[in-house]
Amino acid sequence: MLSFLGNVIWFLLGGVFMALGWFLAGCLMAISIIGLPWARSAFVIARFALVPFGRTLIRRDLLTGRQDIGTSGWGVLGNILWFVFAGWWLCLGHIFSALACFLTIIGIPWGWQHLKLAAITLAPVGMAVIPIREAEARFPRG
Repeated sequence: MLSFLGNVIWFLLGGVFMALGWFLAGCLMAISIIGLPWARSAFVIARFALVPFGRTLIRRDLLTGRQDIGTSGWGVLGNILWFVFAGWWLCLGHIFSALACFLTIIGIPWGWQHLKLAAITLAPVGMAVIPIREAEARFPRG
């Protein structure tokens, strides 16, 4: 229930704009065939940016137990290219959104979500979104 409430407030207070930024980046990358791997990553993160509470990001190789093109050396190269062409402006958008949220005590949880998303803008290729409960069950802390 708290995740649902957090996502509703997130959506109403501007989370939708950053999700649209991710979606726009994905559309721009999808224009060329070469950009399709980045587009896929951007669309995955756009859905996460739309409703981030109750879900988390994890590397696909940790999730599946096997390496793929997005989690290999090609993924590293892909993340470098991503940052140069799209990551830095999405990162700035999340940082500025976080600072706006931090202006009030009530906005701190949403500010933290923006900072988490700002961090993922640096390297979104090779990431998957899963529910937090699944992550805790598969990868217990302890």
